[in-house]
Amino acid sequence: MTRHQKRSGVRRKSLTAVVALGTVAGAAFAGAASADAATWTTVAAGVSYRQYDLRGAAGTTHAHVLSVDLTNTHVRLGLLYPGAVASRAAVSSLANSQKAVAGINGDFFNISEAQHPGVAATGASVGPAIANGRALKGAVPDGQRFGPALPPGTNTKAVVGVGTDGRARVDSLSLTGTYATVGRRLPLGGVNQYALPENSVGAYTSDWGGVSRKRATCGTDTERAAACSTATYEVTLKKGKVVSTSTTPGSGVIAAGTTVLVGREAGAQRLKKLVKGQPVAVRYGLTSASKSAYGFAVGGYPLLSGGRSLTGLNNSVSAVRTAVGIGNGGKRVFLFALDGAAAYRKGLTVAEVAGALKSLGATEGFSLDGGGSSTLVARPSGATKVTVRNHPSDGYERPVSNGIGVFTK
Repeated sequence: MTRHQKRSGVRRKSLTAVVALGTVAGAAFAGAASADAATWTTVAAGVSYRQYDLRGAAGTTHAHVLSVDLTNTHVRLGLLYPGAVASRAAVSSLANSQKAVAGINGDFFNISEAQHPGVAATGASVGPAIANGRALKGAVPDGQRFGPALPPGTNTKAVVGVGTDGRARVDSLSLTGTYATVGRRLPLGGVNQYALPENSVGAYTSDWGGVSRKRATCGTDTERAAACSTATYEVTLKKGKVVSTSTTPGSGVIAAGTTVLVGREAGAQRLKKLVKGQPVAVRYGLTSASKSAYGFAVGGYPLLSGGRSLTGLNNSVSAVRTAVGIGNGGKRVFLFALDGAAAYRKGLTVAEVAGALKSLGATEGFSLDGGGSSTLVARPSGATKVTVRNHPSDGYERPVSNGIGVFTK
């Protein structure tokens, strides 16, 4: 069993990541992209870029693709994020601050809270996240996710990432965590998540950020818009001991070496038994279904498996989308983003994106956040800053929770 574990009070370090770029016009064609339908431009050793037209059910759209050769030891993929889970920034800003060659946007995220007046949207992502081999957060309950309906048989634990063996994979990451005191070990229901399962206890660390933890106790496992829980409790641990308690979730930056436990319903009742000065040990990690260890991973949902589209992919709603394709046994990665300019904004269906990834040579495919979030950035030759290569459909870069990046030595 592979775990990316973290002990309460240990310093946590943020990760960097990016993707690569170029510029080239491709030919329009009907159906999914063929490998010779456009010219690839070299961005760096092991990284190339192209752009080309695609014709889907809703009309012509325009794709931007980065091809990353992971057999090249000078290239790596990683997570782009603002240094806090509950935070957002533009992809170009993330790439520049982390000295990335290029990047695309990542997971779906908690973008609004219209159903919960007075509760702040956190900006935190839906699925699990790993940065530099370190677990940042777990997945929210399926009913609490933002984004389109999941394909049948999939859930919020799905990730795409690169293992410590240097191969990219589509996988699933489950949280394994506990808090223990006086010889008793109890389960954690979440780590740095904008939504906790009902009746659970979640842990929040310095990776969370300063946003209020109130949102974590709102909604239910099946309904995101359900009311916030009235039975909550919060315990702050410093150096492994209880230093304070509260009946409501708080806010503010969590210092290194400090862990905040938030409970709802039955979880709140369990936390009320803890008293000031009591030692509490918190441990957690993310366990992969494939038993693989990951250098980085980001959430979304799968599209392709073994060269075949998943059953039940939506083939009726067209939109601007971002996705990842994996080929050559995990050694080739395609970072795919559609253009949001007015002429192309109708985009593709999820099923059409799966077909486009397959035509590029991918056997595994994974959907990331789309719409106004879809962004691909890269450095022009000789430049030190990235530029946006597609046209975000909002007319400007939308701040996002995370992304995938490509770094080159």
